[in-house]
Amino acid sequence: MLNVAIDGPAGAGKSSVAREVAARHGLLYLDTGALYRAVGLRALESGADTRDEAAVEALLPGTDISLRFVEGEQRVLLGDRDVSEDIRTQPVAMAASDVSAMPAVRSFLLELQRSIAAKNNCVMDGRDIGTVILPDADIKIFLTASAEERAARRVRQLAEKGKEADYATVVEEIKRRDEQDSTREIAPLKPAPDACVIDSTNMTFEQVVALISGMIGELV
Repeated sequence: MLNVAIDGPAGAGKSSVAREVAARHGLLYLDTGALYRAVGLRALESGADTRDEAAVEALLPGTDISLRFVEGEQRVLLGDRDVSEDIRTQPVAMAASDVSAMPAVRSFLLELQRSIAAKNNCVMDGRDIGTVILPDADIKIFLTASAEERAARRVRQLAEKGKEADYATVVEEIKRRDEQDSTREIAPLKPAPDACVIDSTNMTFEQVVALISGMIGELV
């Protein structure tokens, strides 16, 4: 099996890069952040305080999250409902950051992630793939960029979808998310000791993909 772990902060382009790398090498792409977003959505829709661990933990026994892969594309199901689009809002992103700091939530999703990696050659992206989920991954990447560059990319992405966003607000949201993710007690955001750190602030998407593809090429 070949497992590639790509970690990094919000807005670093992990998902886009991981998806493209997986497609080029015929690997399965798994966006683990989507799983935490699904838990965050479940909490928001239930009216639970996403920072109240007891309230969120109480929801887990009745939370059914599963993945479906359609032509290599990951779809996220909450029960029988496809929530792949619903989980991409900013409120859900912040809720995901809240719940991902909770041991009960991380334990709830851990085996699902590991079982997929054990059965498939895959590229998995998230916050703690190389440090916690797949510590023995064949390749570990920590992909980052300045908060300002990540905010600019986010604003451009939203504009392409016909949505407006205030740049200054997005910068602050990203910095707040960075602080929250990197200082949490459980599985904080950080590079694995043996990860290759890639700062993409001044790199193109193609350059990042080519760099990681080269690493895979050396193994296969």
